[in-house]
Amino acid sequence: MKKSVLWAAMLALAMFVCPSLPGVCAAEAAELLLTSVGQSPDATMIRVVLRKMGIDAENQPLLKADGLGGGKILVAVVGGSSKGLGAAGIDKEQEIDRVKGLLDAARSSGMKILVMHVGGEGRRGALSDAFIEVTVPYADALIVVDGGNEDGLFDRLAGGKGLKPLTAPNVSGTAEPLKSVLSGWGVSAK
Repeated sequence: MKKSVLWAAMLALAMFVCPSLPGVCAAEAAELLLTSVGQSPDATMIRVVLRKMGIDAENQPLLKADGLGGGKILVAVVGGSSKGLGAAGIDKEQEIDRVKGLLDAARSSGMKILVMHVGGEGRRGALSDAFIEVTVPYADALIVVDGGNEDGLFDRLAGGKGLKPLTAPNVSGTAEPLKSVLSGWGVSAK
């Protein structure tokens, strides 16, 4: 009986403390939303990195503005894939329209927006660049894998905001800059 009362008290305390102390409890899936911009598999790789960090985020490749709910952070992983767009049954223009609507809604609701490009130089080209040009101006933070910004595109697009892209050597190396950005926004790894 005493153990049951003790567990109930601890559970009640946890339910009271977690929402009021950002960073004490890891992000709930609804707080951190993850989507692809361009329908490459890169967002799925970032989901794996987040899970290894103890942060649960569902990858919603076709997330729209009405799906933001009470989210606090939107992680938009940019990488164009003709195959991915085809599998989703959309084209480049439809994806750009979806992303603009999503980012406009996220911005107006006060969400923080983290833009990531993790495909490096190999995931750059006309298709990805079109999505990068739409997405980066909305960014509150940027993470780019080495090689992805050799031409300075991210610097140019974010320069007016005084935003400097954080870099990582590879996809798994994004854990450190992710930890830095997310902890600054009140989300800590477990």
